[in-house]
Amino acid sequence: METREFTCIGCPLGCQLTVTMNADDITVTGNTCPRGEAYAKKEVTNPTRIVTSSVVIKHGPLARVSVKTANDIPKGKIFDVMKEIRETVIEAPVAIGDVVIADVAGTGVPVIITKNAERVS
Repeated sequence: METREFTCIGCPLGCQLTVTMNADDITVTGNTCPRGEAYAKKEVTNPTRIVTSSVVIKHGPLARVSVKTANDIPKGKIFDVMKEIRETVIEAPVAIGDVVIADVAGTGVPVIITKNAERVS
């Protein structure tokens, strides 16, 4: 049997969760809403994250523009995702929602622009 403790991020309450795993049985205590139980179970079986960063932009008003993964990616792929993001250089103009990387690190998840950037000479 294994026990892990988390602070829930499912809502603003920040409940202190205790997860007990015994073979295929997962028990969650400390949650005050169903989101806490779902979060804890996902965190111990398949943890995922949204990655936010920035990429180099040529001819933009700033040297970099903000990006994020459109959906959550497996936590174990964060370093691979960041490697691809760091290597990416784009050209202005770009708009919120534009796809920068269609399938980042083989996750099937696109990386998208989160801030408009007009072209400047």
